[in-house]
Amino acid sequence: MVVFLALSLLCFAVFLYPFLIYPFLLARLPKQPLCTPRENAVTSFTLVFCAYNEENALPEKLGNIRELKARYPGLEVLGYSDVSEDRTLEMLQAAEAEGLLTAVPATERLGKAWGMRQLVARATGDVVIFTDANVTLDLDAIDHLSIYFSDPQIGTVAGHLHYLNQSDSATADVGNRYWTLEERIKALESQTGSTMGADGAIFARRRADYPEVPPHLLDDLTASISPLFDGYRVISAPDVVAYERLTTDSRDEYRRKRRIACRAFNTHRYLAPRLREMSGMDRFKYTSHKLLRWFSPMFLAMSGGCAILGLFDVMGIAGLVPLLTGSLVAYVLWKRGDARAQKAGEIILALLATAHGIFESLQGKAYQTWAPAQSRNI
Repeated sequence: MVVFLALSLLCFAVFLYPFLIYPFLLARLPKQPLCTPRENAVTSFTLVFCAYNEENALPEKLGNIRELKARYPGLEVLGYSDVSEDRTLEMLQAAEAEGLLTAVPATERLGKAWGMRQLVARATGDVVIFTDANVTLDLDAIDHLSIYFSDPQIGTVAGHLHYLNQSDSATADVGNRYWTLEERIKALESQTGSTMGADGAIFARRRADYPEVPPHLLDDLTASISPLFDGYRVISAPDVVAYERLTTDSRDEYRRKRRIACRAFNTHRYLAPRLREMSGMDRFKYTSHKLLRWFSPMFLAMSGGCAILGLFDVMGIAGLVPLLTGSLVAYVLWKRGDARAQKAGEIILALLATAHGIFESLQGKAYQTWAPAQSRNI
């Protein structure tokens, strides 16, 4: 009983570590300035995005680009269509005729990583701003990016993503709460040196030395973290703000998280040889923020399994009664639409999707292409 209890508590502590213990430790480390601005502010930017079947999101995206171009006439914008089956390419080409952007059509579906590589090869700006087709930027974002990149030590700037529909469903609410924690951790990492990469919704990096990214990997993680290996800092900027809508359907979110987890774990294995180029502090951050977090579903499962074995060791088959009773009560509450049960269910689904994606990665599966979540546009 004691052994099973100890193992259960240990596994549960490891499960909690990336979410609670790690940020607690970061908050107690010495802080440093986010950047040291210089007078030679960067003025040359290229904004890029890839799209597949995004005709519902593009009107808002193009409107945002129109406002950005009015404020920054020299802003170069490149949009890639990955053989879209709707009006995405037609809308990009109409925007090109208007002078808003350059449309880059694909002749076959090769995915976002390949598309981003083509866009960066065409870009002329010193700094490339990476966004998604359903993401809009605050009009002050480029001013702030110019200041950050005036510091020659800054290689990547991760933006601050705000979700617009967090109250639409339990799925959206849980996603927003998770992202709030993620943004907090990235801020703490930046205050102590560098954060461990950026989300593809909004980040910027210097165009020089853009890495070759295999098409089945996460281009955003690979591209955003690679300057760290070359001695630059990677920071999260609270004033470089972008906006996005969350997925509101559990099935959409499960598929999305499974795909991301599989690609992320493939990416971590690809990056592993370069981790030795990091400082000891950055390896600590990478292990805490990235690797242990992806394994958190497994540690939670092991914690629960050890607890069940402990109950069985003491009470025999009767030890399963409280477990089954609790599970039944939780299921009834969930079916009745209890808010707390609904959110708990979403957390469990997110953990299952993550574990599913990691197992797919270990089995050799790879995701190269993507499709937008339909519930995001409802």
